[in-house]
Amino acid sequence: MEYSFHIEGSYHPETIPMDRLAEYLHALAQLLGEKPNVHFKEVTEGCVALHALVDSPAQTRVAGRIEAANSPAPPKDIVNSVETLDQMLRKDHATGSLRDGRDRVVIPFPGIEKQLPPVFGPIKQKGSLTGQVVRVGGTGDTIPVHLRDGQTPLTGLYTSEEAARQLAQHYLGGIVRVHGTGTWFRESNGVWRLDRFKIDSFEVLDDTPLSDVVARLRDVGGSKWGEVPDPVAALLAERNGDGETH
Repeated sequence: MEYSFHIEGSYHPETIPMDRLAEYLHALAQLLGEKPNVHFKEVTEGCVALHALVDSPAQTRVAGRIEAANSPAPPKDIVNSVETLDQMLRKDHATGSLRDGRDRVVIPFPGIEKQLPPVFGPIKQKGSLTGQVVRVGGTGDTIPVHLRDGQTPLTGLYTSEEAARQLAQHYLGGIVRVHGTGTWFRESNGVWRLDRFKIDSFEVLDDTPLSDVVARLRDVGGSKWGEVPDPVAALLAERNGDGETH
C-alpha cells in the first residue's frame, strides 16, 4: 500500500530545503502512525510529492487512521497531526493533499487557502500574573519588567519607577504576584495572547513548603486540621474555591 503527500504552490523537489523536507516527513509519519511499518520511498517530480510505503501488517491500521481523520470526531493525536501539516503548508504559502495509491485525495489540506477567524482584540482587563522576577530595567516613564512562570517567560509587563525599584529587590528571588491591567488579543487559533500588562502593585508570595504550613495549622489550638485525613488536598481545594472553611 502506498500513500503520497503533495505540497503544491511553493516548493519543487530541487528547491525545498532539506531540513523542511525532514519536518514534513516527520509530520507525515505522525499522521500515518505505525512507524516501524511505514517507509519513505521517494520524492517525485513536479510539485513536491512525498511517497510512503506501508507494510502489509499495518495497512489496515493506517487506513483506519486516515478514515478517522475524516470522521466527525477524530482522535486528538490525529487532529494534531493534520493541523500540524496544514499549519506548515500555510506557513509555506502552499496547499496540499494526502493521496492513496490510485492518486485519489483521501485528506485535503487547504493550507494557505484556509479561511481563519480574525484576530480579536485588544481587550483590556484587570488581573494578576505570578512568577519570578527575571528582569527589571529600561528608560522612560515606564520600566519594563519580565517574569518567569516555571519555564514560561512573561514579557510585555511595565510599571512605574517606584514600583520597579521595589520589584528589583526581588530579582531572581521568591515568587511575586503582580496586579494591574492587561491588554489581550485572541489569535486566529483561539489562543489568547498577552500584549502588555501595566503593573499597579505586587505582593511577595509565601514560599513556605505546604507540608510546613500543614504542620503549623495542626499545632493551632482548637483547630480541626488534625482530624483532616488529607490536609494538603483540602488546602488545594480551598485555594480553588471548592472547599469548606475549617
